[in-house]
Amino acid sequence: MQHRIVVLGAGYTGAIAAGRLAKRLRREDVAITLVNAEPDFVERVRMHQLAVGQELRPRSLGEMFADTGVEVRLARVTGVDADRKTVAVTDPGHPGEDRELEYDTLVYALGSAWNHQGVPGTVEHAHEIAGRPGALRLRERLAGLDAGESVVVVGGGLTGLEAATEIAEARPDLHVSLAARGGLGDWLSPKGRRHLRKVFGTLGITAYENAAVTEVAADHVTTADGAAIPAAVTLWTAGFAVHPIARATTLNVTDTGRIVVDGTMRSVSHPDVYAIGDAAMAAGPGDKPLRMSCASGAPTAWQAADSIAARLTGGKLPNAPLRYFNQCISLGRREGLIQYVTADDRAVRAALTGRFAALYKELVCKAAAWGVANPTLGVPARRRAVTRAEVRPAAV
Repeated sequence: MQHRIVVLGAGYTGAIAAGRLAKRLRREDVAITLVNAEPDFVERVRMHQLAVGQELRPRSLGEMFADTGVEVRLARVTGVDADRKTVAVTDPGHPGEDRELEYDTLVYALGSAWNHQGVPGTVEHAHEIAGRPGALRLRERLAGLDAGESVVVVGGGLTGLEAATEIAEARPDLHVSLAARGGLGDWLSPKGRRHLRKVFGTLGITAYENAAVTEVAADHVTTADGAAIPAAVTLWTAGFAVHPIARATTLNVTDTGRIVVDGTMRSVSHPDVYAIGDAAMAAGPGDKPLRMSCASGAPTAWQAADSIAARLTGGKLPNAPLRYFNQCISLGRREGLIQYVTADDRAVRAALTGRFAALYKELVCKAAAWGVANPTLGVPARRRAVTRAEVRPAAV
């Protein structure tokens, strides 16, 4: 009897985990099913590029996982019963009709979406680029803007910086501004902040600092001090929120809905469930929670896959530390910023800037996509037989 592993979500983390499991375990021992609502892998870190009209290479999940032993199931996840060990899904050909998948081990990698934070007018008037549909809607809207119209990016984090600079570079005829709750790049090193301000100046981007947005209207945003910033288009990048499915289960989750896991990415309440990427509340150095990012996601996927394989085969559990090395920020196609950080993600003095940093960031993005598109390459072949004690009967 095969041990059934179901992976929910084929973003960076889910796809990496599925491919790594296929490399670590024998096909005759495990059945790996990768569930995703879309047929293609989406390079989420490039959504700001898609939004300004750049074309991204399509990557079919079916082609990526051909001959790997991973079954790609196109379906939308509608629920998880962690006690019965089942997943409810809706297939594209049967909308509104739930079907059940049974699992012995579940890898929850449903990720996150934009977080409008309940700010009035955001849902009605703001755009988001947390996924391809939102990026394509913004792309259409930007294409319809006339010269001189205003675009406001709300949020001074990595997504906001990349979006603002990408839009300003692609559409120098628009007035682009960014509203940040704190100072512009206030978490960066002095060198990093200087370079960021230089790029903003070169691209003509207006930075509104210490300007928390409290309301979004059709033609402007309002800040906490009552100021109105004109905006033909508002792009909201102020944080992410996880998929709500986990919160509706008996899994131990945080107040934001992230699944609490141990150092192997295993749920602290349900040992047959692993959570990775944005969906997991995992601790890094100093017990500091890992931030939602691709930089956090890939290591958690490796950790989970290797832990599952070790437990199924009686091998040694991984003990690689989950830590950070740098923050890679694209500032348009010609400029970039690589901010080196401590293990717990605090900026140090060292930083790379300019064209070389842009090339560095592009290499990181390509390497991440290559790792997903070639899920079983580059992983040492250590296939071992699953111990019979780990093969459980079907859930009832």
